[in-house]
Amino acid sequence: MNHCKTIAIVNQKGGVGKTTSTVNLGVGLAKAGNRVLLVDDDPQNSLTICLGTSNPDNDLDTTLATAMYAEIQDEPVPWEDAIIHNSEGVDLLPANIELSGVELSLFNAMSREQVLKSVLNRVKDRYDYILIDCMTSLGLMTVNALVAADSVIIPSQPNFLSTKGLNLLIRTISRVRRQINPRLKIDGILMTMVDSRTNNAQKIIASLRSTVGGSIRVFDTEIPRSVRAAEASGVGKSIFAFDSKGKVAQAYANLTKEVMELAKESDRSRPDSAR
Repeated sequence: MNHCKTIAIVNQKGGVGKTTSTVNLGVGLAKAGNRVLLVDDDPQNSLTICLGTSNPDNDLDTTLATAMYAEIQDEPVPWEDAIIHNSEGVDLLPANIELSGVELSLFNAMSREQVLKSVLNRVKDRYDYILIDCMTSLGLMTVNALVAADSVIIPSQPNFLSTKGLNLLIRTISRVRRQINPRLKIDGILMTMVDSRTNNAQKIIASLRSTVGGSIRVFDTEIPRSVRAAEASGVGKSIFAFDSKGKVAQAYANLTKEVMELAKESDRSRPDSAR
C-alpha cells in the first residue's frame, strides 16, 4: 500500500458482528505483514474488552476519549500513553465509559464532525490500516468515524431485521459523502453469523446480492455462525489465536485477502499512484 487506509466498521443495529469482525480482520491484516491500529469508537468498549482489557473503566487512564478531549481543547494528544500494543500484532486505541461524554462535548466543538479525523491524522503515517469499531447508533460519534474513514464495511446478519436497516445506514453514508467526506466509499456488506443449513439465510443473502449487488459489493466471504468466535472474544483473543484451524478463522483469512485486494485497487486508482 502507498498510504494508510482507514475503514469504519459500522451498522446501527447491534449484535451483527462489528466488534468480532474488527478484531479478526485487524489481526488478519497484521498477520499479512501490515501495521494495524484498531480504534474503539464505542463507550460500551467491547473492542477493548475483546483485546484483553477486562475492566476498561477502572484500568485505563488514557483512551480515545482522552485523545478527543485533547483535540477539542487544542492540547497535545497523549499518544504514547493511549496506545495499547497487543500481543497479536495490532495496536489498540481503547475506549471506556468516558467516551459517552465526548459526544456531548462535540456539540459545542469547532468542526465537530472532524475531531476523530484530526486525532487519527496525527498517527496515520505509522500504519497501513486503521479500523474503527463504531457504536450502535448513527449519532455524532459514528459521523466522526465516517468522516475519518476512507471506506466502510457493513456487517449484517442474514435476517429480515438486520437487512431492513441497511437503507437508513446507506443514506447516512451517502449524506456524509455529499456534505463532508467526498472520498468515502462502501467497500462492501459482510454477511456474518451465517448458518448455511437454513434456507432462509441463503434466500436473504441471494436477495441482497441481487438487489444491491449492482451498486454495492456484497463480499464473497461469508462469516459462519460459530460458538468458537464468541468464546475467543470471551478470553480476549482473535479467532486466529483461539481456533486457527476452524472455519471462522479461514473465513476471516479470506476476508483479509478481499480487503487487501480492494486497497490495492484503490491505490492504483489514486491520482498520485504513478508517482
